[in-house]
Amino acid sequence: MSDAPDTRRAAHDTSDAPPARSRPATSATTALEVLAYAADGTRRAKAVRLPADPFDGTVHEAALHRAVTVYLANQRQGTAQTRTRGFVAGGNQKPWRQKGTGRARQGSIRSPLWPGGGTMFGPHPREYRLSINRKVRRLARTSALNARAREQAIRVIEPLAFEEPKTRRVAELLGRMGIADRRVLMLTESVNPNLILSARNLQNVEVMRYRDASTYDILRAEALLIEEPAFGTALEQGGDAAAIAPPERAPKPKRAKAEKKPEAKKPAQPAASAPKAKLAAKKAEPKARKSEPRKAKSEAKQPAAKRAEPAKAEKKPEARKPEARKGKAGKKPGKKE
Repeated sequence: MSDAPDTRRAAHDTSDAPPARSRPATSATTALEVLAYAADGTRRAKAVRLPADPFDGTVHEAALHRAVTVYLANQRQGTAQTRTRGFVAGGNQKPWRQKGTGRARQGSIRSPLWPGGGTMFGPHPREYRLSINRKVRRLARTSALNARAREQAIRVIEPLAFEEPKTRRVAELLGRMGIADRRVLMLTESVNPNLILSARNLQNVEVMRYRDASTYDILRAEALLIEEPAFGTALEQGGDAAAIAPPERAPKPKRAKAEKKPEAKKPAQPAASAPKAKLAAKKAEPKARKSEPRKAKSEAKQPAAKRAEPAKAEKKPEARKPEARKGKAGKKPGKKE
C-alpha cells in the first residue's frame, strides 16, 4: 500500500467551513398582537397575542401567488364548446361546380368562411385543474394569515352562541366593531348552524370553520373575525388595545345641498322697436278665413297702380265651323261625274 495521503477525503472535509445559512427563528418578542372583543362586540382593554404557530411573521409572496392561481384555475368547469364544420348540419353537397362559373371554388356551405358555418379555433371542453405541493399550500396559508395580522385585519372574539338564527344580531355585532361596511370572514371553532343561518343573508359576510379557510378566502376578506377557541391554545394577554387600534374608516361626508340664491330682478326692458311691434301686431290679428276667394288675396298683393287699370275684356274662344266631309280621291260627296 502507498503512503500517499488521501486527498479525496481532505477535499470533502467541511469541518472548518462556515455553517450554512438557516432561516432565522422567530423570537417571542416578535409576537403579533391583535384586538380582542367580547361576544356582544365591545372591545377589551387589553389586546391578545397570537400563537407563534402559524403566526410567525412569514409572508411568502410567491407561495401566495401560486396558491391563488391554483384555486382560481380549479374553479373553472371547462365545459365551453363550439361546433366545427364537422358538427354543423348540412353542407354535404358542393355549392357549385369547380370550374367555369367565375366564382371562387367552394366545397361546402358549412365552411368557417361562410355565414352559418363552423367555428375555427373555438373553445372545446378541457381540464384547467392545476396542482400544488402540500408544503407550498401550507406556507401560502400561513403567509396569508401573517399578512392579515400585520395589517391589523384580524380580530379575536369570544365564542358566539346563537340560540336561534337572527340576522339583526350579526349586523349589530359587526356595526359595534366598526367592520359592517367591509367584507368579513367569520372563522369558528366548529360548525355553527345558527350563526351560518344568521349571516347568510348579509352580502359581505361569510362563515366557515377556521381549519377550512383557504388562502384565497383569507386574502379576499378585508377583515377576519376568529373565535378564540379556534386557535387550539389559550391566548396570552398583550399590551394596551388603544396603542394598536387600527384607524377606523371615516364616514363618507354627505354632500351639502347648495342653497338657492335669490334671483336678481331683471331690469325693465325698453319699449320694443318698430319692426318687433309690427310683428307682434301681425301675430295678434285673426287669420283670414279659408272661404275667402283667392282672387281677393292676389289683388291685395298687387300694387295700387295695377289695380286702378280697368280689367280687359276677356276674349271668348271662337266656335269652330264643321268642315265638309271629303269623299274618295278628294271629291266632294254627292256630286256625280
